[in-house]
Amino acid sequence: MQSIDRILIVDDEENARIGLSKLLSQEGYEVDSVANGVEALEYLRKQKVSLVISDINMPEMNGLAFLRHLHDEHPDTRVIMITAYGGVDTYLDAMNLGAMEYLHKPVRLAELKSVMSKIVN
Repeated sequence: MQSIDRILIVDDEENARIGLSKLLSQEGYEVDSVANGVEALEYLRKQKVSLVISDINMPEMNGLAFLRHLHDEHPDTRVIMITAYGGVDTYLDAMNLGAMEYLHKPVRLAELKSVMSKIVN
């Protein structure tokens, strides 16, 4: 069974980043966060993570573009996409690009933990 050691949160909304980071840190995970896909790719070139939790709607590089680049550079990275504005097309795009799960904001901790446990099993 694989474990989740380090999580990277990618979200342009500072409050969402801080809140999710705090919740996951309280659950015992090592968590880092960045504001967009460009920063995330730079981070991932220096630091390996077990899981990426990324928003879809972000400036500079949206979550779907980030997901494309991520899987080109780090094909084994597990990804959960989150969004407040997604529809069926966005869901299908994310899943086709390699996302393991897709959650709607606001993310509930119980739901996230359930999804994370499925990903590592």
